[in-house]
Amino acid sequence: MKKITTSMLCFILSLFLVSCSSQKKEQISLTVWSSESNQEILKTMTEAFCEHYKEEADLQINIGEQSEDDFKNNYLENVEDSADVFSFPDDQLYDLVKADSLAPYTIEKDTIIENCGGKDSTAIQCAMQNGELYGSPMTASNGYFLFYDSRYFTEDDVKTLDRILEVAEQKGKKFAMDWSSGWYLYSFFGGAGFDLYFDDEKEVNICNWNQKVNGIKGMDVAEALLQISSHESFSSKNNDEFVEGVESGEVIAGVSGTWNVEIVKKAFGDGYAAAKLPTYTVAGKQMQMASFSGYKLVGINATSEHPDWAEKLAVWITNEENQTLRFEETGEGPANINAANSEKVKEAPAIRALTEQSRYSVVQNVGENFWDASTAFGMMMASGNRDGLNLQEILDQMVEKITAP
Repeated sequence: MKKITTSMLCFILSLFLVSCSSQKKEQISLTVWSSESNQEILKTMTEAFCEHYKEEADLQINIGEQSEDDFKNNYLENVEDSADVFSFPDDQLYDLVKADSLAPYTIEKDTIIENCGGKDSTAIQCAMQNGELYGSPMTASNGYFLFYDSRYFTEDDVKTLDRILEVAEQKGKKFAMDWSSGWYLYSFFGGAGFDLYFDDEKEVNICNWNQKVNGIKGMDVAEALLQISSHESFSSKNNDEFVEGVESGEVIAGVSGTWNVEIVKKAFGDGYAAAKLPTYTVAGKQMQMASFSGYKLVGINATSEHPDWAEKLAVWITNEENQTLRFEETGEGPANINAANSEKVKEAPAIRALTEQSRYSVVQNVGENFWDASTAFGMMMASGNRDGLNLQEILDQMVEKITAP
């Protein structure tokens, strides 16, 4: 055998290094889902993500449109063929985790927790189940408040719903709120002191909307709703109808959220303004309307072929820079505490309104049975109970369905 000289050894090592450096980068393809309004901003974020990691992998990001409201049902129909990364409201987390469809965060878990204010923060509590972090908080503004056009209303006018309706009638305009959704309908019952929440141990909703609380009966709230819906200037509108009404000039005040900030701002122009929800009249008293609050989370598909890269992408989408960008482009409030504490965010009318309304809001925690039952009731109230059905019986039937196992 010939001896290997030093020069020969160096030559062999150089060949080895050349061989390693010429290996192809990993080919990674990921799909991310988000709502229609976030498609363009998501494109900007994912392009920056690919550029940032271009030395580590050849990345292909496919962007799909998926309504966050309907996300859970559509996703659970076929988890394996769904996106690797996606956004969803925090109230859907319980069912997604129960179905073993989400991968917990591992690589960046501690960083996410720290960036959102710590383990005890509401944002993180809404994203955790059984000690695991299953969502990276993306926005902290999944609630609702009052938009209004200050060319028609003063700040005093918007303190009560009675006055809002009165002014709108005088101007031949409308106040809009979606009564086809229990999410908004909660405002009236919650404001009057009634309870609604999901009992995790018993796995049932707790709801007392047909009882008497602090001297006010559930039927008093139902009668108040009929009084409101009978007003000429009230209109129950879903989100698309609300947008149409604002853009046409028909709607000059209404209940909605930060996702419509840019649309309302453009429509109302110099009159653009926002405030907490008003009070409403029930049993002869003025009661502050309550609200649900919540977060939008970014989750990782438990069946993703590239879970590490999916987590990297999810964390990228929800980092401080991109939460700030999302606020600037859409008006949605950041969950990242550094982004949320910027003066630009705190001074925004919609964020100020949400902050003020937060004193009268609760984190949404309801089971599936609530939605269909409350929708049927809300639409009946919005139509004025045309068939003249017994209100107590209607309430009893709704609560029975809401609290069913």
